[in-house]
Amino acid sequence: MTVKKFNLPDVGEGLTEAEVVSWKVQPGDTVAINDVLCEIETAKSLVELPSPYAGTVTELLVAEGITVEVGTPIIAVSDNQPGDAPKAPAPGAAPAVAAPMYGTLPMDDVETPAVGPLVGSGPKADAVKRRPRKRPEGAVSAPAAGVESPTPAAAPAAPAAVMVPAAAPAAERAASPAASRTAAIGGTISGLVSKVLAKPPVRKFARDLGIDLADVVATGLRGEVTREDLVSYQAQRDAELDKAGGFWGASQKPQDQRIERIPVKGVRKATAKAMVESAFSAPHVSIFVDVDASRTMEFVKRLKASRDFEGIKVSPLLILSKAVIWAAARNPSVNATWVEDADGKGGAEIQVKHYMNLGIAAATPRGLMVPNIKDAQDLSLKELALALNELATTARAGKTQPAEMQGGTLTITNIGALGIDTGTPIINPGEVAIIAFGTIKQKPWVLDGEVIPRWITTLGGSFDHRVVDGDLSARFMADVAAILEEPALLLD
Repeated sequence: MTVKKFNLPDVGEGLTEAEVVSWKVQPGDTVAINDVLCEIETAKSLVELPSPYAGTVTELLVAEGITVEVGTPIIAVSDNQPGDAPKAPAPGAAPAVAAPMYGTLPMDDVETPAVGPLVGSGPKADAVKRRPRKRPEGAVSAPAAGVESPTPAAAPAAPAAVMVPAAAPAAERAASPAASRTAAIGGTISGLVSKVLAKPPVRKFARDLGIDLADVVATGLRGEVTREDLVSYQAQRDAELDKAGGFWGASQKPQDQRIERIPVKGVRKATAKAMVESAFSAPHVSIFVDVDASRTMEFVKRLKASRDFEGIKVSPLLILSKAVIWAAARNPSVNATWVEDADGKGGAEIQVKHYMNLGIAAATPRGLMVPNIKDAQDLSLKELALALNELATTARAGKTQPAEMQGGTLTITNIGALGIDTGTPIINPGEVAIIAFGTIKQKPWVLDGEVIPRWITTLGGSFDHRVVDGDLSARFMADVAAILEEPALLLD
C-alpha cells in the first residue's frame, strides 16, 4: 500500500495561503479522481478542491478553520493495492492503538497494558456501525481490544475489567490489585470525560466569541460541542443581553469584555489590502451627474413583458451595463491600466484595452467580491442579462472562482440596490474607472418648463487622474447618462 499526500495547490494567480473551510471526506472514505475533497477559502473566493488520486482517505492533515500555506500537505490517500487488506493480530499480541482525536490517556504511573484513545479512530473489526451501549454512571469499560478474533480461543489475553462499587469498603477494594489498577484507569477516564470535547476550529470559534465551552449544551454525535451549538448559545446570550439592556450591554462586565473581535482574513483581508493600495497609489477624482431614467424604467418594463426575456431577471442595471460598454467604446482611455516601470527602467505606460471585462461589485456573505463578465462588448442585450443573472447567483452562493475575478477592465457598483443615492467608490486595482449606480426613485423634475414627477438617479464616477483627465471623465459620464435617458440610442 502506497500513501500519497496531497499538498495545497495554487488555485489562483499569486495565491500564498488558504483556509480549509470544510472537509467533504473523512478517514476511511473511498475517493475517485476529481471527487471533491474539501472547500478552501482563498483571498478571492471559495474553491472546491478535487482529488488528484483514487484510493482510500487515511488521514486529514489539516483541521477545518486552519489557514495553511500553499504546498502544505492537507490530506493523505492510500492507493488500495491488491493484497493490502489489514491483517489480524497474532495471538497474544498487544492490540494496536490508534492516534486519538482528543489526546491520550496519561498512563505513566499505572502498571497495565496500553489503553486505546477515549475518542479516536482506531481499527475496527468490520465496517458495520454499532450504536454505543449505555452504561450506568460510574461504570468503567474495558480498554479497546483492537480487531476481534473470530473465536474466543484465539483472542489475545487481556486483564478483565473489574467493577468496584464506589461505596465498597477500602479494605475490600485494596484486596484486589486488578481492582486498584482499574480504579486508577477509571479515575483518568473520568477526568478526561469531564473535559469538554470540541474540535480545534470549534474551540477557536468559542475563544473568538468569548464563550466558555463548559457552558454550552453539546449535541455532537460523540458528545462534543459543535459550531451550531456555539451559534445557538450565542443567539440565546444575545437575546438575554437585549432584555438586560440591548446592544450596548447593561451588564456589569468590564468594557474590554464587551468587545467583539473579528479576525481579518480571506476576502476581507484581500479587499482591505487592495483598497488601501488603490486609494494611496491612484489619485482619485470623482464627478456626479443626475439622470432622468424614466425611459429606462419604461424599457425595463417592456423587456420584462417580452417573450424573449421570459424567465430572465431584468433590472435597470442591465441598461446601465450596456451604457457603460457603449460609452467606453466612445472613450477608450477609461478602459485602461496604468503600469509602473513597464520597461524595467522606471518608465510607466498606459495600456488601453480593446475589450471589456465588465466587473460588477457584489456584496456576499464572505465580503465584497468583483467578478467580471469577459468580452462583455460582444454580448447582445439578452446574453448580457443572462451573464448578469449567473454572476449574481454564483456570487451570492460564494462559488465565484478566482479566474472570474481576474482581468477586469472597468467596474460598476450598484449601491442603489441598498437605497443609497450615490457615493465615491474606490477604483478596483488594475483599472482606472468605476461607476456607482444610485437608487432610482421618483422626484420632482423640470421638463419643458413644467415640474413633473420623474424617475431620477445619480451616477457617481471615480477616475484615476493619471490616465483620465477631467474632460475625458465628463464626456464618458455624459455618454452613460445619455443612454439611461434614451435607451433607443443603443440601436444606433
